[in-house]
Amino acid sequence: MSGKTDEPPVRVAVTGPVLVVTLDRPKANAIDVTTSRELHAAFDRLRRDDELRAAVITGGGDRFFSAGWDLKAAAGGEAVDADHGPGGFAGLTEFFDVGKPVIAAVNGLAVGGGFELALAADLIVAAEHAEFALPETGLGIVPDSGGVLRLPRRLPRPVAMDMLLTGRRMGAREAEHWGLVNRAVPASELLDEARAWGERVAASAPLAVAAVAEITAATEDCGVEAGFARMRGLPGYQRMLSSQDAAEGLRAFAEKRRPRWSGS
Repeated sequence: MSGKTDEPPVRVAVTGPVLVVTLDRPKANAIDVTTSRELHAAFDRLRRDDELRAAVITGGGDRFFSAGWDLKAAAGGEAVDADHGPGGFAGLTEFFDVGKPVIAAVNGLAVGGGFELALAADLIVAAEHAEFALPETGLGIVPDSGGVLRLPRRLPRPVAMDMLLTGRRMGAREAEHWGLVNRAVPASELLDEARAWGERVAASAPLAVAAVAEITAATEDCGVEAGFARMRGLPGYQRMLSSQDAAEGLRAFAEKRRPRWSGS
């Protein structure tokens, strides 16, 4: 569906250390090239701004988180392999060095590329009425903006293959059962819950959070032994080890007080 022409498709707001990004393109929060690039700009702001420690991505309204690729844009000539910008489709699916956690607050249907956007986040909080689906095979294509790659890593393989091959919808409670969703909550509590996750992340040392992101990304495709070898050579890991924050964390623990992180 096409979005409104008089308002931006992506809105951003800052709540303390948390950047809240809202995809707002009625009726279905579908994503075209322009929207992908605006989403990437928001996530790049998260990456660059030292005051921001986490982001929440959500959809406008309460029916759709996102219906994925904008089929009206496609009908108007936007190619299936169009260049969606440096972050790939939806600005995040191929943005591999954000370095800070992104929390998807799924407020309704997350379908196709909308589900792939949620899968690109580090944590997912969902409204109880939310549903997830990858219907691409029924359209003669595959979910190649990360769905076919990430879903089998987030769910037991048979469950992931069921969704990928049949396109069936999974409700928020089932997704919570399988660990795809960190928590399913009433719709009225969704944004507060997602922001609370962001604030809990912000209470941790920023270099340690960045090192966790770096290590998990760099070792996802290898065994534990090889992972140790890779981890030791990672620059963010080494920076964290020798940081002032590492020393501050130990001092604060010994002194029974909250640590004062400097990010250095």
